[in-house]
Amino acid sequence: MKSNFDSIINRTNTNSLKYDFTSERERPDDILPLWVADMDFIVAPEIQQRLYDVVNHGIYGYSDSKDGYYQAIYSWYRSKFNYEIKKEWIVKTPGVVFALAQAVRAFTKLGDGVIIQTPVYYPFKEVIIDNGRRVITNSLVLKNAHYEIDFDDFEEKIKKEKVKLFILCSPHNPVGRVWKKDELLKLGQICLKNDVKIISDEIHSDFIYPGHQHHVFASLKTELQNITITCTAPTKTFNLAGLQISNIFIADEKLRLQFKKAIASTGYSQCNLFGLAACQTAYESCSSWLEDLKQYLFENTRFVDEYLKEYIPLIKLIIPEGTYLLWLDFRRLQISDKELNDLLIEHARLWLDSGTMFGKEGKGFQRINIACPRAYLRQALNQLKNALEEIEY
Repeated sequence: MKSNFDSIINRTNTNSLKYDFTSERERPDDILPLWVADMDFIVAPEIQQRLYDVVNHGIYGYSDSKDGYYQAIYSWYRSKFNYEIKKEWIVKTPGVVFALAQAVRAFTKLGDGVIIQTPVYYPFKEVIIDNGRRVITNSLVLKNAHYEIDFDDFEEKIKKEKVKLFILCSPHNPVGRVWKKDELLKLGQICLKNDVKIISDEIHSDFIYPGHQHHVFASLKTELQNITITCTAPTKTFNLAGLQISNIFIADEKLRLQFKKAIASTGYSQCNLFGLAACQTAYESCSSWLEDLKQYLFENTRFVDEYLKEYIPLIKLIIPEGTYLLWLDFRRLQISDKELNDLLIEHARLWLDSGTMFGKEGKGFQRINIACPRAYLRQALNQLKNALEEIEY
């Protein structure tokens, strides 16, 4: 049975971070939230049924995963990305950001430099700073509405700042790049040459637009696999963020033991029972649901692009290659970020993520989540169009 992604689900009064905490985050109650990266779609029916079964059993004691869990992950990555992992490589954690923080602690020392490619998912910077390390930025370069890597700057910063760790976002959030194989290999060679370990955040890898291909970074060369911590999760793909489950792949035994030691120091030991069940079911049974979802999301992107071109040509969409997050360019309005945020929040009643949250390179940009019924996007764009007309931009 096909899912109806046009169906409107009322998420208020469910303790939804997206909908139920407007006043706590100083937003008006009537604002339309298209910021945080979860989806406004009901999960696949197979996942719902599996969770019903767990609930109906009635005992929610200490739990762990059996071979079927690891086989589901193995089969998914072999079939989707032609990457064969081993059971012992997989380390379960309650989330990718948690894993990032533990990797920073495991593979660097206080004061070490950690390099990121801005504008980028803002928790990257936060986990570096919160653990007493230095943030080193390799700014992506925007050329002809397309982001590129400045490899010379990347290598220069690594050498000058004695960088020990690189956090790669692949696919890239928020700019939507799906890195080509040669780009990834070039980054990898620089890291190998300078003894830099790599955390590859690949949580958005299941959302790749036609004409593009995701390459698991660790799959490119054995030498790269041996210095890479690959962060994966079913949570973005299948809308399971509240179940707190992620799977980290670490092929090198020494690195894996270091990572596990960092996790153990936090007191964390077991994953959520419901997260384990949902993850296994998602990878075993929900591939066709995902294909339907991706088609709907691709059509959402097309809708946004066509609407902007016809009705709000001053705002440009950076055409995405991956993720369900769009990067909108408002710079032609020629207003400050404070004025832009005021326009969106107070006049258009839209809650997006301000571009500067992702780095100074995000000035004049906003990130919008399109994993929602198309009616929400139509409403959002209409509100934006009307707000711009009212204040005569």
